[in-house]
Amino acid sequence: MMQGIQLSIADSRYAAAIREALARSCAWHVESVDRPDPSQKCVLVLDEFALARLPLPLPNPQRVVLVTREDPQDPQLLAEAWDAGIVSIVSEVDPLNTVLLAIMAAALRVTTSHEVAAASGITPSSSCRSASIAPLKRTSGSKR
Repeated sequence: MMQGIQLSIADSRYAAAIREALARSCAWHVESVDRPDPSQKCVLVLDEFALARLPLPLPNPQRVVLVTREDPQDPQLLAEAWDAGIVSIVSEVDPLNTVLLAIMAAALRVTTSHEVAAASGITPSSSCRSASIAPLKRTSGSKR
């Protein structure tokens, strides 16, 4: 199965480098987009400008890889990304291998999150019992 990636990076040379590295590493379907579609089941590789165009809260933010500048223009960007639930943040000065690793990790989270959501739900069931927790027993005695 080919993994999908939406690539929304304003720097066309950097975006091309990521696209080429992805093509060499695995079978990826990379689509360059101006405005990413978070409703699609794929990894979103975004720069800060693309992130700013997305409505919050993001559905499944764990599948987003945010590529920031070495010195982000907006000092609140990282805090906002963290608050949005984005866990993969890399810098454009990081080695491409690091960026690829973040993308691959996000791809695993896409697969896992959609499988878990489809396979289970949180529903109360009368057949489930709570596990009891026994209190710790302390023995009093002399210590040598």
